[in-house]
Amino acid sequence: MGTVVIDGENLTLEAVIAVSRREAAVQVSDEARKRIEDSRKCLERILESGEIAYGVNTGVGEFENVVIPRDRIATLQRNMVRSTAAGVGEPLPSETARAMMLLRANALAKGYSGVRPELIDLIVEMINRDVIPIVPRKGSVGSSGDLVPLAHIALVIIGEGEALVDEQRLGGREALETVGLDPIELQAKEGLALINGTQFMCAIGCICLNRGLLLLKAAQIALAMSLESLSGTDQAFDERLFKVRPHPGPSAVARNLRLLLRESEIIASHRGCCKVQDAYTLRCGPQVLGAVMDSLKGGKETLEIEMNSATDNPLIFDGEVLSGGNFHGEPLALRLDAMGLAVHEIASFSERRTARLLDGKLSGLPRFLTCDQGVNSGLMISQYVAAALTSESKLMAHSATADSIPTSANQEDFNSMGSIAAEKLERILDNAELVVAIELLCAAQALEFHNIRPGIGSREALFLIREKVARVIDDRPLSKDIESIRDMIMNGQFIHRVEEKISISLE
Repeated sequence: MGTVVIDGENLTLEAVIAVSRREAAVQVSDEARKRIEDSRKCLERILESGEIAYGVNTGVGEFENVVIPRDRIATLQRNMVRSTAAGVGEPLPSETARAMMLLRANALAKGYSGVRPELIDLIVEMINRDVIPIVPRKGSVGSSGDLVPLAHIALVIIGEGEALVDEQRLGGREALETVGLDPIELQAKEGLALINGTQFMCAIGCICLNRGLLLLKAAQIALAMSLESLSGTDQAFDERLFKVRPHPGPSAVARNLRLLLRESEIIASHRGCCKVQDAYTLRCGPQVLGAVMDSLKGGKETLEIEMNSATDNPLIFDGEVLSGGNFHGEPLALRLDAMGLAVHEIASFSERRTARLLDGKLSGLPRFLTCDQGVNSGLMISQYVAAALTSESKLMAHSATADSIPTSANQEDFNSMGSIAAEKLERILDNAELVVAIELLCAAQALEFHNIRPGIGSREALFLIREKVARVIDDRPLSKDIESIRDMIMNGQFIHRVEEKISISLE
């Protein structure tokens, strides 16, 4: 197991995924520790001076003008966590909760939040010793940050709430003590610093982006397999076309398709035939999937800025306390909405190719890819499932950010709803992975009606699919077949196998 060193400046998507999957431990850099200590000293001086600072010695939200006596500040911080922990719904997966803790620790490690080093150390040790807070999914409006889900992590930090240790659900204090840790008593600003941020939506966004990039690669392989199955042409992927419209994503996808189709005897067998051009879902693969690639790469840029940002309020700069709106989720929310739409486009594009593969009038192949027609329905119903999943995702592809409901007696009168954008991105991705898995199932069956070799990429993909899923000769339930291919997409096995032969670029 490697180690991810956090300093508030250099966290990457790859590091977040490694920690979320328990593939790396975490530690705080020495430089960050010095900044954290200096920031805390500044906060202590402000408290000693009697200066009024929001959330430090005042209430929060509508209670911002209520000054809190020095001897009740610790109570304020504890109560802030307790009252905010009002989440409902199913708990987040451990992977997501672990990513949230890492992201929050990294934001605090920037050294602008005024917390003590021991608070960040406790979060880090919870990650390393696998104490996973139970975090309900529902309750955030995406500003003032993801208050509600973050509060459920903070509850465990103070020895309350619930957490998983070795898959056993325990009370917060017992969970910490089981692994040799002690809860902490929050001091000035620390409760607010723990709950004020965008780490719920950022964590889900990171995990979904990682899955989305794998899915995008799988979708390009599926497109190549379908193109060959349908006796299409690779002319539309000629490099010259993309030099005169040089968007980076489409250019990269066209290059990938040329590599995937290399050495294809199927493509070579009908060069020069009377068929001039293919349907859009084949011919325009670079333009559509390339646009998706550019959107997801933009999402990566936004997420990596956010994960290395100070997102609580107020922040401390050289002894001055500044109140602002860095907790507001809008920069992430718009990106997450766009990523949801982009992932939906992968599925929508894929489902149309599946329909074409199964339609004998369009494909020139046996109807529904079965030879014993009538007695067997073959892969007919798989397209119904793809259509249902795609239709469901169409509803979720609409913007969550376009909606806003005020909170805190209209003090917080415009919320991002980025948390909802993140959750619907996750659900769209769940559907899209299954839709592409269905196309791969059908394209593998279709390729086997050709008695000459497909391209390098299609060949390797077909070999792997057949290791897991047998050809459908007599009708059988397809659920496990679809889910098996979906699992290979999610865990990267499908991509890694093909990339042993060729590299599928995202650049």
